[in-house]
Amino acid sequence: MALHPGCHIIGVIGGKGGVGKSVFTANLAFAFLKEMKASTLLIDLDSKTAGDQNIITGIKPVKTVAEICQLQSPISQRNVSSITGSHPAGLHFLGAVHSPDQNLSGSPQDFIKSLEQLSHIYQYILVDLGNNLEELQASLLEQASACIVVTTPEVLVINQTRRVLNELYTATFPMDMFQLVINKSTQPGLAPPAIAQALKRPVIGAVPLDDQLTQAALQRSTPFVLLNPSAPISSSIHQVVRKLTGGILQSLKSQSRPKAQLKSKTANVQIPGNEESPTSKSSNPMTRIKIQIHTELIKEMDLKKDLTNTKGDPEKEKQLRLKTQQVISKLVDKLANSIPRDERSVIIKQILDESLGLGPLEELLSEDDVSEIMVNGHDRIFVERSGRLTLDKTTFTSNLQLRNVIERIVTPLGRRIDEKNPYVDARLADGSRVNAVIEPLAIDGPTLTIRKFAKELITPQHYLNWGTMTQPMVDFLKICVEQGLNIVISGGTGSGKTTLLNVMSQFIPQTERIITVEDAAELQLNQEHVVRLETRPANMEGTGEVSIRDLIRNTLRMRPDRIIVGECRDGAALDMLSAMNTGHDGSMTTVHANTPREAVSRLETLCLMAGMDLPVQAIRDQIAGAVNLFIQIGRLSDGSRKVKSITEVVGMQGDTITLQEIFRFKEEGFDKNRKIIGQFQPMGLIPTFIEKFEQRGVSIPRNLFSAQPKSTQPNNLDKSKETTATPIRTAAKKPVPARPKPRMIKKASGGNE
Repeated sequence: MALHPGCHIIGVIGGKGGVGKSVFTANLAFAFLKEMKASTLLIDLDSKTAGDQNIITGIKPVKTVAEICQLQSPISQRNVSSITGSHPAGLHFLGAVHSPDQNLSGSPQDFIKSLEQLSHIYQYILVDLGNNLEELQASLLEQASACIVVTTPEVLVINQTRRVLNELYTATFPMDMFQLVINKSTQPGLAPPAIAQALKRPVIGAVPLDDQLTQAALQRSTPFVLLNPSAPISSSIHQVVRKLTGGILQSLKSQSRPKAQLKSKTANVQIPGNEESPTSKSSNPMTRIKIQIHTELIKEMDLKKDLTNTKGDPEKEKQLRLKTQQVISKLVDKLANSIPRDERSVIIKQILDESLGLGPLEELLSEDDVSEIMVNGHDRIFVERSGRLTLDKTTFTSNLQLRNVIERIVTPLGRRIDEKNPYVDARLADGSRVNAVIEPLAIDGPTLTIRKFAKELITPQHYLNWGTMTQPMVDFLKICVEQGLNIVISGGTGSGKTTLLNVMSQFIPQTERIITVEDAAELQLNQEHVVRLETRPANMEGTGEVSIRDLIRNTLRMRPDRIIVGECRDGAALDMLSAMNTGHDGSMTTVHANTPREAVSRLETLCLMAGMDLPVQAIRDQIAGAVNLFIQIGRLSDGSRKVKSITEVVGMQGDTITLQEIFRFKEEGFDKNRKIIGQFQPMGLIPTFIEKFEQRGVSIPRNLFSAQPKSTQPNNLDKSKETTATPIRTAAKKPVPARPKPRMIKKASGGNE
């Protein structure tokens, strides 16, 4: 049920405690009843109330706000008398509490549902909101046609009222919604015109000071508009009612409800052809409004300078955001005061996000099911959800705003993007990987690709739940990492290599010193002794670059137990292999390749890029001596990710690197939902390093590697469950050729190893 279109909800808030807001609200409700001769309800929603309205009106509440929020049956004309208290004059009342020892409470969602039902019974609903807007009061104010702000002529009260109004504007409430009433207007202080100018709001009423009548009314629990209707203080209240009903309420109510022809435009804003000009012609007026507000905002605030001055301080950033939101809110009131209130809030948030945040990407980044965001120019944003790419409805206002967002991402990292350096790798504050390309390389406008960083730490259990691998595979890899095997994870783009590297790193013992090397830091290691290194691009003079190769060489002087390189893309692969061959067992990295055999070829190619003019045989010896395992991960056609193969590097046979597959994922078809069906299979081959593990006291059950149904495989490698397992004896099998001792390449490892 929605609010009845014929009902007017009027909130009353105090600019400061002690201004007489509650007394004013009660008398205003009775004045509405008498003036309009229409059904009227008074609601006490003051969070600091002690049942003041119970005393002021003389009405005993039947049910409180908390109690109607818990009602199971709907409120109707038939049962409303059992819910609201009533006055002999005809006013109905919903109290906040029964007695001073109770506190106001209630779910905002449930309260609004009850309010919608009450709006079909009462034509006027007056609400005492108190002085502090909490969630319950704010939810009511969002439904209100108007809000009266009660103040007094005192300078300090005016100052506090200005603060309250600024907070309301910051909360995206429209300025026109608020009307001023000056209580105790005859006491010394500022005159009404001066108050209106100071607060930039019209004064619709001035209530004179009459302590004698007010006190008498409170003692009798009878509002003064009833006790002495002809008194000047009573007449001033009636005058407020006449002003509100003389056109103000109708005008504000038309703005508070969305218009059908505008409602869909803020959801999917189309950008004008000449987006940099605020006067550009466009079929969408909402876009022109946003561009105009952006332009005016730049004139009023130097956002780039303000952002720089925050220096990453969260408190300063929060203050800047509040200040900017307040300015935007006022600009919307100035330039687009005819926008319906619900769309107004959306526009303010969009402009704020584009000015200080990541624009429309903020919402996408907050969605848990979005794994990747691809921006192809300002008006085409593709997202990956559950492995599927779709075109999203959200857009940037212009290419200029998209460019600003890109610069906002890279600048804090000490990186730059311009015509000389039109592409860049970076990361967001949460670790999400970012790549940006701008004109002239990106012909259709700036391109931005974000691979979201998982908010929740991905663990091996997640992989088991998703069916990415099986428990025997997890247990096997855990022992391989603990025992210091060198591992290369290979896969295509977006296959999940970095995520798997993160998961594998969780098996590294806490006692070891780990050094990570990345282009853009995104690895998430929970061990205590971790050093994270990140590359640095060249400065504007073309100097100062620090590459992956430089960092790998430097790690060798940092006494690492393990070196983890986020990705080998160039000649750094040679340095990584050299590090693996110089006593840094248990190191890990990733490469782009579609199969383990292709990963070997990829490493050979990358090593040749080092510019060392090495023979291929020497490079192959280096690979065979350094790498123990290749783990192949891939994204299947249904969007799911699987560890497709775990392959051991056995050694060299002639000039060929010998591989043997330990586990494999075999596809078997599709189910009715077009999801791939398959199974993980042990290949029946025994790794050659098993004997070394057994010499260290690590015993592995033989049937872990036997080609048998999954149901017969052991769930883990707990020694307490090995009573039925026969230890592997590799000596009984055909001996595997021993690995040749790799050729050491001292120059590639920095010359000091």
